[in-house]
Amino acid sequence: MGTDFYNTGYEIIAYITLSKDRAQNGNPLILVAQTQEEQKQLTDDISKALRAEVVQLTCGDYMIISKN
Repeated sequence: MGTDFYNTGYEIIAYITLSKDRAQNGNPLILVAQTQEEQKQLTDDISKALRAEVVQLTCGDYMIISKN
């Protein structure tokens, strides 16, 4: 099992969270929203602009992903 095991063909473009304490290092862009409404609006606006897909995690955060 090499690196191909983890290669799904998707790239995380942005991560949108409400938690300031979330780990914030590396790539992708990490945005901290003040409210759930702002979080959803940021997610929608960015995903539409980049023609990317959205994944909502069980913790409530959003990832914007794009096929490589």
